[in-house]
Amino acid sequence: MSILIYAESQNGKVAKSAKELASYAKAYADKTGQEVFAVGAGLEDAGELFKYGVNKVLTVENETLKQFNAFAHAQMVADAARKNDANLVLISSSNDAVYMGPVLADLLDAGYVSQVISLPEESDTFIVKRKVFSNKGIAYTEVLTDNKLLRIAKNSFGVIEKPVEGTLEKFEPEVDLSVYDEYKVVKVDKATGKISLSDADIVVSAGRGLKGPENWGMIEELADVLGAATACSKPVADLGWRPHQEHVGQTGKQIAPNLYIAVGISGAIQHLAGVNGSKNMVVINNDPEAPFFKAADYGVVGDAFEVVPKLIEKIKAFKKQ
Repeated sequence: MSILIYAESQNGKVAKSAKELASYAKAYADKTGQEVFAVGAGLEDAGELFKYGVNKVLTVENETLKQFNAFAHAQMVADAARKNDANLVLISSSNDAVYMGPVLADLLDAGYVSQVISLPEESDTFIVKRKVFSNKGIAYTEVLTDNKLLRIAKNSFGVIEKPVEGTLEKFEPEVDLSVYDEYKVVKVDKATGKISLSDADIVVSAGRGLKGPENWGMIEELADVLGAATACSKPVADLGWRPHQEHVGQTGKQIAPNLYIAVGISGAIQHLAGVNGSKNMVVINNDPEAPFFKAADYGVVGDAFEVVPKLIEKIKAFKKQ
């Protein structure tokens, strides 16, 4: 038996999420004596995964499969799992993987557990810890099926280098490409930020408290000095102040950075559902009764137009030391 990870890419490069999956798989493989395989389409630097314990990367060079399709990619991963005797398959919590997960579970006849945050417990049964109720609770879930599919929560395990001498192998999966005829991608809007929101360790986000898109310069400057990605609340995206790909929350992207800074966001439950997986949350708001303060690790009551520039100034001074 082996462990298989679905390795996603960003602009042809191995995504951070794939490295985290590899780290998770390697840690479990060291306990069970299994090998770790990975499969991905369009991975230009597939060998990068060897640093994180992957023994073999199955590289798919089919041009059509470079464009994500939940049904096609589920077939690709399922075929790789069957042909490499993998009874444990790992996927990330990216938007694409979330769409693909149920389809893949059906193809593999696998027990499917989402939002997993730890390695399986060492016992005669297969039990994993997972986030539930919009990250507000923890559940211990036992998987009884022979095949198991785990969706690992973002930033829950970490990226851990444990190099091995791996091998690359071209893989031609048995996939029904006609599924691509069911819909066409007519346009792709890409985030313009320097750092991907999905992979960012630090995220600076803002809401309607910024009063207008013309004031976003200080948010971008704060993100720049911190090496962070920028994000926004749903109303801001709906108003067209910021692109929708920056919207975080229950109906937007769900993120779990090490540090989340919220500026001028009240903290409605829908927004918190998308960010409360963050390791540390800092809130800047001039309303001391803002709900976000109840969830924050640190809070600053003050005018964002005064606090943020001073914060930028202090960080720049600290960096010069």
